[in-house]
Formats: sequence, structure tokens, C-alpha cells
Amino acid sequence: MINTANGTISTSSSSANAQSPGLKTYFKTPEGRYKLHYEKTHPSSLLHYAHGKTVTQVTLAHLKEKPAPSTPTSSSSSYSASSGVRSAAARWLGAGNGSRTLGFAGGNGGSKSIGSTSRIGSLGASSSSNSINNMNFDGKGTYLIFNVGDAIFISDLNSQDKDPIKSINFSNSNPICHAFDQDAKDGHDLLIGLNSGDVYSVSLRQQLQDVGKKLVGAQHYNKDGSVNNSRCTGIAWVPGGDGVFMVAHADGNMYVYEKNKEGAGDSSFPVVKDQTQFSVSHARYSKSNPIARWHVCQGSINSIAFSHDGAYLATVGRDGYLRVFDYSKEQLVCGGKSYYGALLCCAWSMDGKYILTGGEDDLVQVWSMEDRKVVAWGEGHNSWVSGVAFDSYWSSPNSDGTGETVMYRFGSVGQDTQLLLWDLEMDEIVVPLRRCPPGGSPTYSTGSQSSHWDNISPLGTLQPAPSIRDVPKVSPLVAHRVHNEPLSGLIFTQESVLTVCREGNIKIWMRPGVGESHSSNSETVLSNSLKDKPFVSSKIGSSSYKQ
Repeated sequence: MINTANGTISTSSSSANAQSPGLKTYFKTPEGRYKLHYEKTHPSSLLHYAHGKTVTQVTLAHLKEKPAPSTPTSSSSSYSASSGVRSAAARWLGAGNGSRTLGFAGGNGGSKSIGSTSRIGSLGASSSSNSINNMNFDGKGTYLIFNVGDAIFISDLNSQDKDPIKSINFSNSNPICHAFDQDAKDGHDLLIGLNSGDVYSVSLRQQLQDVGKKLVGAQHYNKDGSVNNSRCTGIAWVPGGDGVFMVAHADGNMYVYEKNKEGAGDSSFPVVKDQTQFSVSHARYSKSNPIARWHVCQGSINSIAFSHDGAYLATVGRDGYLRVFDYSKEQLVCGGKSYYGALLCCAWSMDGKYILTGGEDDLVQVWSMEDRKVVAWGEGHNSWVSGVAFDSYWSSPNSDGTGETVMYRFGSVGQDTQLLLWDLEMDEIVVPLRRCPPGGSPTYSTGSQSSHWDNISPLGTLQPAPSIRDVPKVSPLVAHRVHNEPLSGLIFTQESVLTVCREGNIKIWMRPGVGESHSSNSETVLSNSLKDKPFVSSKIGSSSYKQ
């Protein structure tokens, strides 16, 4: 399939995602080549009818060793990328931003689990010959979960087979977003949000064990739009929230749910008095689910992302604003507007100091939590930016000696089909001191940007769109066309970068030096991908504020 001599795809596939000869199978960075290792996509038999506005999101899910029967199912480490990435991201996927464990012949005797509590739709096994014997599923592995049209697909990350090992079809609506719990204390670790507004929580392990025609063991929330009938636009587990999750909708509202509640009580909320103002309403009864409604903005919320310690929640929306909330205090902390147009995606740095956003102005914004302002614009995309993510596995080649991160690597993808990688050294960024007069040149200074910006705005202030002269510009380290279709997200892992297009084609790009050893030692190489802590040189979530 791949001609490695000239680095281009030399033969076309019969699937809808056939690659053109113009796409290279590698791209160069200062540290070496990233090489296309393999691809994942939906079965070629899938009818490629109009997907509407459904865009493929990818969630990376790592299942640990199956626990003893008396122990609740647990899972670890997830990253998401989404159309608002995402990024996860997804924030996808993100965020951000595997282990070779799944045997296609035999296994370690994972038990089959049946007992559906909610009818979701039909479930069909993959049409390929690569379907696993689910009865022998060994209970661990790293999986890609992605949506295309009216289906969710589950694929083994470490298998080079293109087709997924499981497909779940939703007859009532298209899945839009999903999230995997990084610290689930019982079996339900996967959330799925639909275009209809319905939300489901299920056990990923249970779906992999079952060979039946229905999704098993699902919990159903906002059934038939009983609480909110606008489409789900983002979904996220609250880090350390013990089963609490947040769902964002296209009407500007977010809802807080507890996964173990049935939602039997009255779940209605008072009418929002001022659509332009942030407000929080709590459920009237202890048995109600959702337990709270956050009205964020007029128009759609396009993406949501929690900081890695769960203290802060970032949202971006149709109105072009990034908003950052203190989750536990239910308080708006800060935010600001895009240069123009909607914002589509957002992602946190591992240390909680910076937020990336991207959107319809073709720019990647770097937002400082310390300064509560945009401190850099990334220029390089030729169309809307649809996914952003920090590369938390990349280590800076230099340090300021204080143990704090001084350089960040992040990536972005756009509807221009390009993947861009960026290096950002915050201590050396050139910051305009003042706005230059017409025909004149601005005055610049290097050093810490915080000493040059205006006084920090009061808590809860949303900044207006900045002037183009007031924000320093950065250029990408790498710009590479990676797909034929517009991109919707990216995910960084310890060994690779994953890119996904809106039509459901996923590519795994191995980092320099990893690809050579991967083929002969894939089990060892990928086993630590999501088990190891990402490299961070400063404390996670140590955001500081100037009051």
C-alpha cells in the first residue's frame, strides 16, 4: 500500500477514503522524521451518504488489566480530539493530548456480559475478517473510539488492520461527541452524546466483550430531549469528579450529571432571564439528574475542556469567546474574543498555564492564565482551525534552571487539510509595548510578557478582540498536508501523533526513532504510551492569578 522509497502513497484503496499520490508518508521536524505507520477508518462497506453536520471525533481509551470479578471495572488515561479541538480532543482529544494486548486468536478468557437496560439501536460486528473473538477478550488494551455518520466504531490502536473491531449503530440520531473516563470507579467509563441531545454512559470493556446486536448496560440521560433538545456539542468527565460529567449543547447551555443517578426527580430549570449573562441553576430535588444547568452564552458552545487538575473549565463558542470558569466555585474567571468569527476548539497545557484556541479567523491563539490575555497568535493555516493540542510528551531541549517549562510544543489541524506543529518559548516571545502609529513601526521588547501587558483585568472580565498590532505572531515549525479531507482533530501520544479527518480516516504518525523499533517490538514500545505520566516540568494545574 505504501511505497517507502519515494515516501508517497502509490496505490489507491477501494474505500471512500482512498489516498491520492500527492500525500507524503512522512514529515520532517528538527528532531527527525515523523512517519505514517498505519491508518484506521470505517469499513469500506459503510454507505457514505450525507453525514449532515456530523464531524468525526476521536477518543483514545486505555483499558488496564481486567480486575478481579469482585472489583469494579477500572480504566486509565484518556485523551480526546474533537471538531472543537480537539481535541481533546479532545480536548480531543484534549486534549490532549497504548499497549499491544488484544489477541485476534484466543485470549485470556474475558467473560461475556449481557443485560441491556436501555434500547439504543442495533449493534453489528465489523464486516471485515479481522473481528476478534469477543468471548476471549482479555480485558485490556488501547482503543480508538470514533464516530462516522450514525455509528460509533471501536478500533484496536496497536493493530495495523484498517477496519474497526466493533461498530455500534444509532437508529435514532447521529453520535457527535464522546469521552472516556480516566479514573472510572465502576464499569461505566464511556460517554456518548448525540445530535438529538440524548446522552449515554456505557462500559467500554462490556461492549468489547459482547457479540450481540444491542449496546449492553447503557444508562440513558436527557432521554428524547426531556431536559434539552438541542444537539450535544461537547462532553467531558470532571477530573476527579467520581462519575460527574458535563454536557454542552448548541443552545449555549451546559448540564452537570452524576452517572449513577437515574434522574427520576423533576429535572426542569427556571427560564434563563438574560441570555447574554452567565448563570447557574441547581436542581430542586436531590434525586434529579442533571444536578445543575450552566447557561454560558447565546448561540452554540462548540467545545469544552477541563484543566488537567479539574479546577478550571474552558469553553469556546459561536460568539467567538473563550470563557474560563472556576468549576468548584461556579464562577467565570476570565475570557476573551477571537480576532473574528467563531471559536471551534480549545485545549489546556499540562501545567494549566496556557490555553490554545482555534477557529474561523484561521489563527491559533495562545491564552495566558496568568495574564488573562492572548499572548501569541499562530499564523499558518489557510482555513478554519478545527483542532488544537499541546504535546505533553515532548520535552524542551532547554530549561531556565527553575524547573519550570519555558518552551512548549503544540499542534493544530484545520480545514485546509494541514497539520501544523509549533514551538513556543514564552520567555523569549517578542511583545509589542505599544500600538504603532499609522506608517510607523511598533516598539518591541523581549522577556516575560507579563511585565509589558496592561494591568490585569478584574475577575470575570471578558476581553474584547485584540488589535492585530498588539499580539505577537509566531510561525509554525512544520506545516504538512496529511489528509485529502478537512481535518477535525489530533491527539499526541508518547510514540505518535494521530490525525483525523471529518470523514472518519485516522492516521498514526510515529515519532522519530520510534517507527524503526515498533514493528519488531510493538508490545514493548506501545505498552507505556498511556501508562507513563506525560513530561511536565512544572506542577500540573498550578495556575496563578493576579487579582
